[in-house]
Amino acid sequence: MNAAIRAVVRTALARNLKVTGIRRGYQGMIEGDFLPMKSSDVSGIIQQGGTILKTARCKEFQTTEGRAKAYQQLIKAGIDAVVVIGGEGSFTGALVFSEEYHYPLIGIPGTIDNDIFGTDYTIGYDTALNTVVEAIDKIKDTASSHGRIFFVEVMGREAGLLAINSGIACGAEVIMIPESDDDRQQLDRFMQKGYKNKETSGIVVVAEGDEVGGALKVAEKVREQYPEIEVRVSILGHMQRGGSPTAKDRVSATLMGVAAVQ
Repeated sequence: MNAAIRAVVRTALARNLKVTGIRRGYQGMIEGDFLPMKSSDVSGIIQQGGTILKTARCKEFQTTEGRAKAYQQLIKAGIDAVVVIGGEGSFTGALVFSEEYHYPLIGIPGTIDNDIFGTDYTIGYDTALNTVVEAIDKIKDTASSHGRIFFVEVMGREAGLLAINSGIACGAEVIMIPESDDDRQQLDRFMQKGYKNKETSGIVVVAEGDEVGGALKVAEKVREQYPEIEVRVSILGHMQRGGSPTAKDRVSATLMGVAAVQ
């Protein structure tokens, strides 16, 4: 997101536009947590993960009263338009707000799930994917050395792109995603085949939103059914959301930031 912020600020300033940063997303919009931004404010941030403007959940923005407060704050600050960087929740809020107040907002898609309609790519996805692949590669060494089956849980509550592409890239034996309903059968086939061939190591990638359950629940069922096989669980969690962005993410975010201002 920092690469996108940087591009928005510098592109706007080059066109003699005043730029105001809104801290903590819609929460900051409601509270009037604004700060003027100049070119030097975004120096040296393109390689940083996260966002210098911070982010926050905001239930108040989901209410009519909350959006009214936000609108008044924008008008009071003389802000004519807003660039929103985020995922489905941020875009839904922007759509409702723009319809209620006929206020111009434009979205830059940013989510590691890569599941925003209307775009082939969301910023953050490539960085998260590479982080997951690096982690699984290391786990795979342990699985092979100790003869264990590792269930690795990755993010993706409603979208399995992170799981399926990391699983392919790492050569996982089974990939379990929320979009598929035959995951359990695939897992059973692998376990039965592996047991017969005495292949007691392997990687199973599980998206957190898989209908069978997260990695802990899936591993628990496997332990009950195959007590002779060593099973371990690794939940990658929020490490997938941080770290220095990849070159692809930096370039994509920059191009989207420029396009948003244009």
